[in-house]
Amino acid sequence: MRNRVLAWALPALLALQLCGNSVAGPQLPPARFSDPERLPRLMKALPAIEQMMRDRMQDAGIPGLAFGIVIDGEPVLLKGLGLRDQEGHAVDADTVFRIASMTKSFTGLAILKLRDAGKLRLDDPVSLHVPELARWQAPTRDSGPITVRQLLAHLGGLPEDNPYGDRFLDISPRDFSAWLAKGVPFSTAPGSSFEYSNLGFMILGQVISQASGRPYQQYIREEILRPLGMKASAWGPAEVPREQLALGYRKEGDKLAAEPMLDDGVGGAMGGLLTSARDLSRYVAMMLSAFPPRDDAENSPVLRRTLREMQSGLGAPAISAMRPLAGGPLSARARNYGFGLGVTDDCRWGTEVGHSGGLPGFGSHMVWLPERGVGVFVMANLTYAPAGGLARQALQMLLDTGALQAREAQPSPAMLRVAQDTVALIDKWSDARAEALAAFNLFLDRPLDKRRSEIAAMREGLGSCKFGSFKAENALRGKLRIACEQGWLDATMTLAPTDPPLIQHLEMQATRPASAELVELARALARAHTNGGNDLRLAPALRRADLAITLQANQQVHGTCTVGEQIGGDGKTTARFKLACERGGAELSFGVEAGRLSRARFTEPDGGSCMP
Repeated sequence: MRNRVLAWALPALLALQLCGNSVAGPQLPPARFSDPERLPRLMKALPAIEQMMRDRMQDAGIPGLAFGIVIDGEPVLLKGLGLRDQEGHAVDADTVFRIASMTKSFTGLAILKLRDAGKLRLDDPVSLHVPELARWQAPTRDSGPITVRQLLAHLGGLPEDNPYGDRFLDISPRDFSAWLAKGVPFSTAPGSSFEYSNLGFMILGQVISQASGRPYQQYIREEILRPLGMKASAWGPAEVPREQLALGYRKEGDKLAAEPMLDDGVGGAMGGLLTSARDLSRYVAMMLSAFPPRDDAENSPVLRRTLREMQSGLGAPAISAMRPLAGGPLSARARNYGFGLGVTDDCRWGTEVGHSGGLPGFGSHMVWLPERGVGVFVMANLTYAPAGGLARQALQMLLDTGALQAREAQPSPAMLRVAQDTVALIDKWSDARAEALAAFNLFLDRPLDKRRSEIAAMREGLGSCKFGSFKAENALRGKLRIACEQGWLDATMTLAPTDPPLIQHLEMQATRPASAELVELARALARAHTNGGNDLRLAPALRRADLAITLQANQQVHGTCTVGEQIGGDGKTTARFKLACERGGAELSFGVEAGRLSRARFTEPDGGSCMP
């Protein structure tokens, strides 16, 4: 029987996909922030962030600093602190700092813009654009030529060259050509592993010049800086008015010593750009403007899809974990690099994009959260100033407001139609209606009669039901809440790639309101962290020592908690609740046997990725 069904269904599926009426027009509603008070709540953190910057600047002995906070494409705080030189001139939002390796993102963006214009390909051998490399001898016989893409991701096999590369900003075209013609040693085979290379980005500057027919400085100025209104940005200190220029310093004991600033040259593509807080806020805003994908007209010098591509990273991630606070949660991070930007998945706030910059006399960092619409940058005139730590501390302070939530995906019109039809089906079952909603696999994976009986058992005693809510994971997948008179049903749904979209996956769970005894037990568990649950009555299946360990682990991660709304359970023997805790939210699920606690578990909400 199954084979006969498949013999009919597969041609029918192909007919739907290839010959059916295709749906024209926009299909993906853009993700959006759900909190109407999000911006005012985030803004409340700004005074504390400014004070933190002042305090940390003084603690680190930084002479001058400029920082900015960008939210939803607008600079909500641009501030200069301290002095731009030893003559006593104050830093402001228009003071120009050298941003060192943050320049690499401008170089990467220029490469992608030239790719979009058909001037080069990312998988071109670099020697097509920089002929000196054609004479380089590969490090192994099975090595391929270095590609543009590999240089963008520091995968070209070139040796790490910090701080050696710092001193080559002003190298002349002739000297650079001679350097390349002589060849350089490889540290690894091209494409095999990450190795940070300033030289690689200097070579990319030459790729930009050759592909565009203009010096890379001119191309970036004309195609990126000017369209963004970055009028104060420059390629060398000689281009900056003296009254705007921050001079660089290094520490010598308890004193500051001036650090000479190199002029502009071929090496600037890896770290030579100078910019102001006002200008840099426009650049960060452009990067954030690429999210979410949407139908709006393009309004930046680079396509939004290209900006998103640039912020996706290349290569394999490097995973690390640390415990920022003693007894606190373990924070995990997975980092990779590509297109002149570092891309990190951080369990605190999701995707993080940015780059640091360090040169003699300067330290800087820019970082933004594409899913949350917020960016922070810091520029300082002290060698290797701790700008990255300042920027991330500012992000943490924004996170602590509780308003730094990610955009929420929105269901497509087709998804909402199917969800509404599913509610009608659950409230009043019809085999014909069920078959009309199902993709061909749904009742092959679990027969219709079995699904009918399972849903009938869940429905029993719930009364009439209606549409409650739908939380999308993407345009064609999400969680449906069906609200009933005596509880609710939660359904996870995924639609198939058919036209129209039909249900390929459906799982349901019934929840009934918890009894007063279960509610009181949940509250007792939330209070039990201090005594390990010694006053709780336990079923034989649960050892008191195991419960104490569970309670202690939750206390270390989340602190004190109070019970929130019920989110699952049969109302009599099992229950699941949200918890509001000192350090973020959690979920508590537990069961009872003969009135005694038989199991208890604390988890991160929705499978959060920070670990205890």
